[in-house]
Amino acid sequence: MIEITIDNHKVKIEPGLTILQACQQIGIEIPIFCYHERLSIAGNCRMCLVEVDNNPKPVASCSVPVFDGMKIKTNSKMVTKARKGVMEFLLINHPLDCPICDQGGECDLQDIAMGYGNDNSRFAYNKRAVKEKNFGPLIKTVMTRCIHCTRCIRFATEIAGVSELGTTGMGENMEIATYIDKTITSELSGNMIDICPVGALTSKPFSLTSRPWELNKTETIDVTDAVGSNIRVDTRNNQVMRVLPIVNEDINEEWISDKTRFSYDGLKYNRLDIPYIKKNNYLNKSNWDESFSVIKSKMISLKGKKMAAIIGNQVDCESIFLLRNLFKYFGSNNFLSSQNNANYKNIPRIAYCFNTTVSGIADSDLCILVGTNPRIEASMLNTRIRKRYLKGEYKVFSIGPSIDLNYPYKDLGNNPQILEEIYNGKHSLSKILKKSKKPIIILGDNVFIRDDVSAILYIIYKLCIKYPFVQIKNDNFIWNGFNILNHAASRVGALDLNFFSSNSKFNLEKIYELSEKNKMDFIYLLGTDEIDTKNLKNTFIVYQGHHGSDLIKYSDVILPGSTFTEKNSTYVNLEGRVQNTYKACNPPGNSKEDWKIISALSKKINKSLNNFLDLSDVREALNKENPKVFSENKAIISNKFKSFGNKGLISKKPFALAIKNFYLTDSISKSSKIMKKCSELIIEKN
Repeated sequence: MIEITIDNHKVKIEPGLTILQACQQIGIEIPIFCYHERLSIAGNCRMCLVEVDNNPKPVASCSVPVFDGMKIKTNSKMVTKARKGVMEFLLINHPLDCPICDQGGECDLQDIAMGYGNDNSRFAYNKRAVKEKNFGPLIKTVMTRCIHCTRCIRFATEIAGVSELGTTGMGENMEIATYIDKTITSELSGNMIDICPVGALTSKPFSLTSRPWELNKTETIDVTDAVGSNIRVDTRNNQVMRVLPIVNEDINEEWISDKTRFSYDGLKYNRLDIPYIKKNNYLNKSNWDESFSVIKSKMISLKGKKMAAIIGNQVDCESIFLLRNLFKYFGSNNFLSSQNNANYKNIPRIAYCFNTTVSGIADSDLCILVGTNPRIEASMLNTRIRKRYLKGEYKVFSIGPSIDLNYPYKDLGNNPQILEEIYNGKHSLSKILKKSKKPIIILGDNVFIRDDVSAILYIIYKLCIKYPFVQIKNDNFIWNGFNILNHAASRVGALDLNFFSSNSKFNLEKIYELSEKNKMDFIYLLGTDEIDTKNLKNTFIVYQGHHGSDLIKYSDVILPGSTFTEKNSTYVNLEGRVQNTYKACNPPGNSKEDWKIISALSKKINKSLNNFLDLSDVREALNKENPKVFSENKAIISNKFKSFGNKGLISKKPFALAIKNFYLTDSISKSSKIMKKCSELIIEKN
């Protein structure tokens, strides 16, 4: 520790910090524009000027490190005069359009101008005007407002990993733009809006729709992927107006993906808001009581073997728990926790979680990707890998299809048998792994749809033992580098609740086969939007969800549910971390929260079944079911290292990726006009 003096107060500070960081640590606020704690230091704006003893002029606090005995003044006459001068220069060309600027009320320039701005300007010439740029369907530009802080450029280059933004010209003629007129192709581009300190970059979908002070703000989590990014949902008049990130250092830091940020308009399109019952091959509007009566009359006449339940990617734990109990009441164990042929039978928790944790990637020294593209499947997790790569002495390898990552990696080919070569020491990677201290392996969850999934898991288990992927001392993990990258928000929670069939051969194809042979009489689809119900024409189908599509038109009963922004619910992210969503608005029409629908249906069938009065009763039952996972402290539990998989033949069949189109992955994003436009402009044209 070193001792410095700030505003006549002696303080002890860690060496290596800048003056700005030292002041922030002790609660002294210094105005900034170009500085951002997660970006490199630029020193462009000069707004953070402070006075240092023995210096004839003020210095930029963001770029000057502290030293022992340094004396700093942050509020002297020299500092105030200098900052006012800088502010006067910044406002010379800045337009007086605050009343129509979407940044109004959240603008750093507005706030700082209150302290250091003048009521008039000495500049008597015409203001500079800059032509607007086309950054795509997500970011609106008014570049005349730009103060050349270069935050957006540094974010694009350093965090997003795309070198598409830069500067042209010098001085007041400098402009920030793409070098050629094109859409920014990063899946993180919306974060530039947040870090822009003025109104140069704003949200195009949100433009001129509302003012910040008109919005109701609800802190919740995102379920468009399995990471569980912390977000804030802003609503007005029971409508989601925008989505913003919340800082969580363990998960998403302060970033979110463009899908998380902009797919919210899909919440109001194609919504189901009233129950439907099929009569004479046509879906007719109904009510809850009649719908429950039809379902009851069908279910009580069936045997459990001829019933099945399938959940979608965004189903909450409370609803999964109640649906499972309902089917067990009828003696059915036919559960699918995915909308494909995935097999999760008899695997320990360590074999379906991201055990390193998202923040734990920072401690690794090598990464192997197997059948996955984290940039598309989990954007926030991918930023951690890139962040670790930029620190240096880090190598990334990929076994699977060629993928476009925003950091260099070595493509080892798309042959699963390469894993055996590595284990047997016949691959060049084997020697590198022996020297590695904390390697990680990330396996895409699409591997669970393969026929040889058990053999692949087994060889990876053997790899973890032979090489330092897993290090245990006294039954405690020193390091756990084995990870499954789930892309569905509901997946880990469903497996924690044993929502899978004990029969490894029971999958979606089996259901189609049984339905064709009239041996599957009843199927309950809970938020299941990817299954084409025309393949189940011989089966009575109940669909419960929040969006309608052509895929569910063959359903016999449709029950309108709620989205994650319309309910209080529990999710378990890919790490095994329990998190909660919080209700930001009400579901449309006669829609209900999903757990309430299943609970009411259960009571209709049997009054003593799932007799829960409110959500707290359901959560108490969840805690009793699995206290380690669903306890109130919501800490990530350490999974025991158990063997997984079975010895067998690994085929040469190439790995396939779980997601091909980043923007269209679920019923909400597929209903979003914004996401469809992004898909057309960014994916199809590039």
